[in-house]
Amino acid sequence: MGILERCDTNAVAHLTMNAPERLNALSDEMLAALKAALAELREDRSVRAVILSGAGKAFCAGHDLKQMQQGRQADDGGKAYFKDLFERCAEVMLAIQSLPQPVIAQVHGIATAAGCQLVATCDMAVAAEGTRFGVNGVNIGLFCSTPMVALSRNVPRKQAFEMLTTGAFIDTGRAEAMGLINRAVPHDALQAETRALAETVAGKLGAAVKIGKEAFYAQITRPTAEAYAYTAEVMVENMLWRDTEEGIAAFLEKRAPNWSQ
Repeated sequence: MGILERCDTNAVAHLTMNAPERLNALSDEMLAALKAALAELREDRSVRAVILSGAGKAFCAGHDLKQMQQGRQADDGGKAYFKDLFERCAEVMLAIQSLPQPVIAQVHGIATAAGCQLVATCDMAVAAEGTRFGVNGVNIGLFCSTPMVALSRNVPRKQAFEMLTTGAFIDTGRAEAMGLINRAVPHDALQAETRALAETVAGKLGAAVKIGKEAFYAQITRPTAEAYAYTAEVMVENMLWRDTEEGIAAFLEKRAPNWSQ
């Protein structure tokens, strides 16, 4: 068993972080494995949706603090190591959002610090009831500045700032209300509910979802008028596809579309 396991079923790739003894911390090894797996998925046209989960009793507890303490032993006090670590972590987070396929976090136990960042970075998230979320670095004197990037783009500012400055956990009810997760489900239904969402997405025209995901993130930080101009161009391109023409015809004729992709 590797540190990151992949299982593909019905156009859905399921990645499982498999370091339960470390609560699936984003160690150097885990970040490298995630980066490699995401690079493979980018080129895999057979996959139309991705699930990301954690083995054992937690989704992800953030960075590996023991490993970070070891990095501190360098002559520069760890400055070069820490800079490289956070750059590598950011590369993984950016790779998730630039992946053509939607990524769904399947969350249980805890998702803390960079683990909460991972949930916020994924395109969607389903969590087991009882899961706790936090950006708790401030409790040990380390403000979660990089997790803040994803968190503050998912939830209202005051809610994010409260989490960041208090280091307190929130439960699934509040996480859902704030928009950090799509829904909370009973623990024994977590896998089935996440799989159902992934298979629904995987059943759509892959090219349309791909162009839509790219446009979603490209437009969201633009001024409104600029966003409309950009997305209008995307819609024009999408409308000219043969598969889109077929999809519209199938809808009007009340039949299943015969897509080529």
